[in-house]
Amino acid sequence: MLYIKFVKRLIIACLYACVMDHMQKIHHTIDAQFGPYSHGVFSSSGVMIEHSKRTGRIRGIRDADGNLLGTLRPDGGLAVSIRLAQMMLEKRRRAFEQYCIEVSSEAAPFVSQGRSLFCKHVVKCGKNVRAGSDVPVTYDGSVIAVGKAQLACVVINDMNRGVAVKIRDSLKSRNGGIISR
Repeated sequence: MLYIKFVKRLIIACLYACVMDHMQKIHHTIDAQFGPYSHGVFSSSGVMIEHSKRTGRIRGIRDADGNLLGTLRPDGGLAVSIRLAQMMLEKRRRAFEQYCIEVSSEAAPFVSQGRSLFCKHVVKCGKNVRAGSDVPVTYDGSVIAVGKAQLACVVINDMNRGVAVKIRDSLKSRNGGIISR
């Protein structure tokens, strides 16, 4: 009995030794979601990683000021915040715009309040936008919302009706705070 407990502990210790570094996992996740070298927008020293007390898994990523940058989903994807999307847009504009959707001036106030974005209000859709992916919504060079794309970029450009993006996080137009959905 004692031998079995020892073997189990040894196997668990070996598994933990083979597990990828948390920062490396975040870098790979961001690169997979937004293209190669996207993780370079933040330095490793200025990032704090929150872990679950019970499981030890990564819960969230915060910057040095304590602002939320993203949350790791159970499926392995990263739910980015408006702050991280804005940082990526500022540092890698040309490459990151391929993962963004630009909204018209008519719909920008509604989208910034957390309303869904419809296909007819999309001015420009990046070629790497896929159905089900996290999409930053931009207006006038800044990120106003982040949501889940309901359609692929080809379909969004062709259609004139229907929901293109269901907004998850947005800026309130009144005080600049964040609404979470």
